[in-house]
Amino acid sequence: MKIRSAVAVTAAFLLTACGGGGQIGDSGSGNTAANKKLVLIPGIAAEPFYISMQCGFEEAAKAAGYEAKTQAPAKFDAAQQTPIVTGILADKPAAVLIAPTDDKAMAGPMKQLKDAGIKVVEVDTKLQDTSIAASTISSNNEQGGKLAAETLNKLAAGKTGSVLVLNTKAGTSTTDARAKGFEEAIKAFPNLKYIGQQYTDNEPATAASKVTATLAANPDLIGVFATNLNTGEGAATGLRNAGKTGTVNLVGFDASPKQVQDLQAGTVQALIAQDPGTIGKQGVEQALAAIDGKETKRNIETDLVAITKADAEANSKYFYKQSC
Repeated sequence: MKIRSAVAVTAAFLLTACGGGGQIGDSGSGNTAANKKLVLIPGIAAEPFYISMQCGFEEAAKAAGYEAKTQAPAKFDAAQQTPIVTGILADKPAAVLIAPTDDKAMAGPMKQLKDAGIKVVEVDTKLQDTSIAASTISSNNEQGGKLAAETLNKLAAGKTGSVLVLNTKAGTSTTDARAKGFEEAIKAFPNLKYIGQQYTDNEPATAASKVTATLAANPDLIGVFATNLNTGEGAATGLRNAGKTGTVNLVGFDASPKQVQDLQAGTVQALIAQDPGTIGKQGVEQALAAIDGKETKRNIETDLVAITKADAEANSKYFYKQSC
């Protein structure tokens, strides 16, 4: 997942790829062959992670002869995503791929889709209720947290000190899993003292202030793991303002153009990158299987990779896109 506050962006955007655009049939299996509409509802608009997912989604939908539309909220917020979901009900696509912005609050709106005969596939994030979606495709986020802990240990090079996790919002399935994976893995490194996680409400300014306060309370701070893009950018600002860039190792999540730039500039020491294009493609595959009445795979996890400045070029295929 990747979550990012929208800046000067409309509350929703709509992009259409080439496709069949056939006559919409009734809900259920009776006329689904005539319905050639797929919709992707990411967690937020204008975010490179979700744009990269959209590119994979559109490519796979087009190859299958489907019309692909993407509609996203301006902010990673259930109150903004819910009306998009309910609005799509009237259009009645064959399937909806969605990254729920809250693992509880989005259950009701998503159940409305299912009850209307629309196949639902979760991409990136997921609900606690597993009865609604036909399939969930997501990065192995606990693995990502484990990778972050292992990477911070390598960067520490045997030095002792405290390490902090900056999470975004409680109830975000992906970032909570990353924090959990980190917390478990860091136990293997006694030189690194885990001082817990703090929430930033997905606001870079809040992340920066949290880092500043943590440095004041823990002058031995040696590492920070930021669980998403906004917290990473905010953490980098906080370390820069404190004159601790490079002294305190920062491991971020995702590989947006800005994050890659920060990695190459030494502002960030490592990134844990996902493969959002593959998530989008596999989401289409599972949606089509559900539409055709074929067996779907309930849970699919995609791999992640830890990237440092030294191996950035070799891992450039994992860098996120700003447009398709």
